[in-house]
Amino acid sequence: MPTNAQSPAALPSAELPPVLTRGQARAALVRADDLGEAWEPTRGAATWRDELLKATAGRSDCRRLLDVLYTEDLFGTGAATAPRATAALDDVDGGAQLHYRVTSYRAADLDRTLAWLGTLPDTCGRFAARDAHGTTRDVRVTGLPLPEAGDARRGLRVTVGGAAPDDGADEAGTGGGSLTVDLVAVRVGDDAISLTNGTLGAPADDATRTAVEVGTDRLTEARRQGRAQV
Repeated sequence: MPTNAQSPAALPSAELPPVLTRGQARAALVRADDLGEAWEPTRGAATWRDELLKATAGRSDCRRLLDVLYTEDLFGTGAATAPRATAALDDVDGGAQLHYRVTSYRAADLDRTLAWLGTLPDTCGRFAARDAHGTTRDVRVTGLPLPEAGDARRGLRVTVGGAAPDDGADEAGTGGGSLTVDLVAVRVGDDAISLTNGTLGAPADDATRTAVEVGTDRLTEARRQGRAQV
């Protein structure tokens, strides 16, 4: 995969009407009871979103990644790429927060975004980010293994440390605590699910994997029903 892939924000695409109705897209969402007893509908955005994700970086791809983690607009900000349905869930025991979206767009453009995500462990494997308070933080990006779901998929694990090494943090870059966010996208035809699962504690791998598996199955079924109604 070339490391100079363009950011998806810079790639134009023809607007196409979505295949899924909004009701079908909502049917493809994951729910709290899919993830376990500790999960419930969100009570509001986690405080770490502004504290640790509202940041910038020198390299454009790394800056784009931070923007995606904060805004969750993975596939773009236009009306054509607006999510068809969304869900936000909280782990009340572990403090994690999972945000989930269903988007309809052209398969080629969705794949272009997945390809861009695939370059980030190389182009942004470790970089410094400056947050809204002026603190420089150490960010690490690694690939995240996913279940064989959908037509194409990509996952990242992003760790935002308490301070970058240049600011006197330890080698792990975790001074002052760290945030871990899983960023995942799965394409099913001309539709895609995307999710973030973030926590200040230990990441709940099972929640991310379950959301991918259950969500992909539901999106596949929603698409089948949509075709049957045409």
